[in-house]
Amino acid sequence: MVHVSAALSRIQPSPTILVTSRVIELKSKGVDIITLGAGEPDFETPEFVKQAAIQAIHDGKTRYTNVDGTAELKEAIAGKFKRDNHLTYSHDEISVGSGGKHVLFNALTATLDQGDEVIIPAPYWVSYPDIVRFCGANPVFIQATLQQNYKITPEQLEKAITKKTRWFVFNSPSNPTGAAYSAEEIKGLAEVLRRHPHVWILSDDIYEHIIFDNFRFATIAEVAPDLFDRTLTLNGCSKAYAMTGWRIGFAGGPKALIKAMAKLQSQSTSNPCSISQAAAVAALNGPQEFLNDWSSDFARRRNLVVEGLNAIEGISCPKPQGAFYVYPDISALIGRKMPSGKVIEKDQDFTTYLIDEANVAVVHGEAFGLSPAFRISYATSTEMLKKALERIQTAVSRLS
Repeated sequence: MVHVSAALSRIQPSPTILVTSRVIELKSKGVDIITLGAGEPDFETPEFVKQAAIQAIHDGKTRYTNVDGTAELKEAIAGKFKRDNHLTYSHDEISVGSGGKHVLFNALTATLDQGDEVIIPAPYWVSYPDIVRFCGANPVFIQATLQQNYKITPEQLEKAITKKTRWFVFNSPSNPTGAAYSAEEIKGLAEVLRRHPHVWILSDDIYEHIIFDNFRFATIAEVAPDLFDRTLTLNGCSKAYAMTGWRIGFAGGPKALIKAMAKLQSQSTSNPCSISQAAAVAALNGPQEFLNDWSSDFARRRNLVVEGLNAIEGISCPKPQGAFYVYPDISALIGRKMPSGKVIEKDQDFTTYLIDEANVAVVHGEAFGLSPAFRISYATSTEMLKKALERIQTAVSRLS
């Protein structure tokens, strides 16, 4: 029998990946299932990005690169931070990894010790707490309820901070809710953080360019420049540029932290794919106008899904300002019976029911730390979304 390390035993497989695996299994059996669980855009990677990758292959850019990114890519990332966020980083203040999750993993693994605490607003992206636990540290959750539009308050943040707090992880727009914090709301959180200089800030901005209704994106280091020296601003190419499979994430932060992350990366993955790095340079330096077109498309889908879900008795769905998710509350469905007679006791019972009876795959809210709810990714065609909503409506109508 294989001995599993104590670190590995502290974590669980990603719930979102488990849903994807279930969908693949059902599709292989010929089941007509609609998946609304995947957290990736359905758009094609832009053609000019693809061509840059092809050219990089022809140019022989197939060798090892600097461990944490080529100089060319770091220059493009520095330009992006300056252009979009008014933040200035030198090359030795930038880290490039194999996806945003890799950069996040490096940052936390390089800085956390046994017993440290990391504050994570809930609902949260499923990987945050498990990476913290893997490091031997303890996630501390702040509940951001539906009544709060899934956003925490400065008072909640103040109450959660202790002498053991090492990091505050902040994700806006949010996965799984799509909730986005205004500059004024961020200023309120920054005022709390200002009083606790031992707390570092990890700002996950991966959905920065997917925003709606004239919402203006802001990031902590931009809003509170005095916190710049203890903020890691995380981003990547996956969501904005439809490059999930290319695996390029990046971050800007203090030199000492970036150096520590590079040291860890040098003994794990080494450099990200050289061809993907060349593609990322093109994505960041190339035309950006299409991002607005994609956001407009996502906004139309969001409106369709929110309207459709709120028309279903027992489901309450707020309208998010960013990302491509909705997080409907199903408190009113708890306690109802399925046609089989089984009672819906928790949100996973409901999502299992949707997969088994409606052939619609979503992710249950418990996986994200706030129940009873579920997450829908509307990064799929309008036709599929309409069909899924009809199936959910029918499934709910059969509950008693």
